[in-house]
Amino acid sequence: MLPALFISHGSPMLAIEDSAARRFLAGLGTRLGRPDAIVVASGHWETPVPALNAMAVNETIHDFYGFPDALYALDYPAPGSREVANRAAELLGEAALPAAIAPRRGLDHGAWMPLLLMYPEADIPVVQISLQHHLGPAHHIAVGRALAPLRKEGVLVIGSGTFTHNLGLMNRAEPDSPPTPDTLAFAQWMDAALREHRTADLADYRRQAPYAVRHHPRDEHLLPLFVAYGAGGDGSQVERLHDSTSYGTQRMDAYAFN
Repeated sequence: MLPALFISHGSPMLAIEDSAARRFLAGLGTRLGRPDAIVVASGHWETPVPALNAMAVNETIHDFYGFPDALYALDYPAPGSREVANRAAELLGEAALPAAIAPRRGLDHGAWMPLLLMYPEADIPVVQISLQHHLGPAHHIAVGRALAPLRKEGVLVIGSGTFTHNLGLMNRAEPDSPPTPDTLAFAQWMDAALREHRTADLADYRRQAPYAVRHHPRDEHLLPLFVAYGAGGDGSQVERLHDSTSYGTQRMDAYAFN
């Protein structure tokens, strides 16, 4: 059975600049093997209720501004899957989480950018699921739990965000600067809570984790983690696949829940 994954996609420059996180993602698809389909939750799509896109061929959405032209030339025309979208919506409905189908919505960079590195052929069907920021972490754990049966059906469930995400704290002059003490403290607390399956603490992380609000002023980039955690299942094996830091405060950690 496929694991559920949380991956950090960081800056759009991940697609074209060398870094430890980019090298990790470039090898991750080979490490995992080829799934039949992918369902990905990104920190860049929010709707009032869960929505699943279902295009025949996914549009590549370049939802970022002021970056080099090379980024806007990238394309990831992965097929969509109405069948997988409908199956995910069915599972969410069974969990009392009514879902919608979005037939005209493509993949934002939080979805296509890491997949471009993991599965560059763009030949695996991809369905993106939206977030509901106003409903918080516990809701997204429930969404992940509802999607968990997909893992037995050959579907790779991915949460794509960034482990710490406050653009105002980044040391842009030194991309390779080591993590600041507060960044490290937050990452260590989250790692322990994940490994120990402290689900209630995770759902309340904004009050319990050190420097939580500092590193997630708005936590849309951490909510995909809770989708992956829920999809992994209660008591799942938690494996940190990668940890690195960019710009001193941007943690690029990745986890598998299996």
